[in-house]
Amino acid sequence: MTEEEKNVNQKAESENTEDANKPDLTVVMPEPNRVVMPAEVYKEQPLSLQVFANFYISKFDEDDLEIMSLYDQVHNTVDINKYLLNNIHFPRKTLVKHALQYHDYNFKAILDEIVKDEQIDPETMLTFESWDTWYEKRRAKITGSLS
Repeated sequence: MTEEEKNVNQKAESENTEDANKPDLTVVMPEPNRVVMPAEVYKEQPLSLQVFANFYISKFDEDDLEIMSLYDQVHNTVDINKYLLNNIHFPRKTLVKHALQYHDYNFKAILDEIVKDEQIDPETMLTFESWDTWYEKRRAKITGSLS
């Protein structure tokens, strides 16, 4: 052992004896404050509005909202579409539930305009296919439509 190693060992031994003479130091960690978020309670929505929102979101996914824009006098689609873009990672079933939670009034406003113009009863249109059929018939009424 070299002289330098001996000096290092002696220094370490003297520090150990000094530490033994000091009182025992312990670190006390406080318990973390835990906050549990309550589960979100979703509003009960009528089936007709749920089906319409599902149809709307499918048309949003297809970039095919031209007919819906005909019934949007106060830019409800802007609010809905912004929400959909920010939350598009959700599966559609979940997205419908969440979109209706925060934008049900936007969907209702569009639906009210459709009902007023088309004289349809949304309570009878409880399937995706019925909305799709209406959408294609409405598109066919537009002169110069390619589809």
